[in-house]
Amino acid sequence: MPTVLITGASRGIGREFATQYAADGWDVIATARSQGDIADLGGIEGVRAHRLDVLDANEVDRFMGELGDQVVDVFINNAGIYGPREPERDGWLELMEVNVIAPTLLAQRLRPNVAKSEQKKMVVLTSKMGSIADNSSGGSIPYRSSKAAVNAAWKSLAHDFRSDGIAVAMLHPGWVETDMGGPNALIDTKTSVSGLRQRIEETTLDNTGRFVAYDGANIPW
Repeated sequence: MPTVLITGASRGIGREFATQYAADGWDVIATARSQGDIADLGGIEGVRAHRLDVLDANEVDRFMGELGDQVVDVFINNAGIYGPREPERDGWLELMEVNVIAPTLLAQRLRPNVAKSEQKKMVVLTSKMGSIADNSSGGSIPYRSSKAAVNAAWKSLAHDFRSDGIAVAMLHPGWVETDMGGPNALIDTKTSVSGLRQRIEETTLDNTGRFVAYDGANIPW
């Protein structure tokens, strides 16, 4: 039975990932920050819920201690925030820490766990708004910059982790009906996650480091 680790799984896309993988018989390790969310996730058959605040170094250390030498076939970094719409120092710095620094450092910590698995895959949920070539409207500078930065960081991970056989992908989930996406979004979480899972399944060392949408469309950098 393969194992998937999903951060930020309490709601939206993360929860849908946990639900779908568990329904298909995967061993699901799902993280959330609040005890209520952890208890809720733990109620899904096949899901093991853990507390994890990716901004707290002690929490990350504790979580890694709980994980131990558990083999992880697929690591999905879903945790992320939108942050301030206009540039503002404190909010922008927090956004970069949540969306860029934390997932990249966690991926490095998880490298041995994933390298020991059969599937050896890591993906980060990013956004088309991180594409510099696709930016035709401006605005949302903090969020755009955080997603462009995580794309750059994980592109490097794709090269760095190749020697361990780990394939990496940066995935755009589409405009999804979530707390972040809002009620005017174009697709629901089931549609997004079903597509994202197909992209994860087809991720190999032959296409590692790609920036691709849930529907398979390649996104320009």
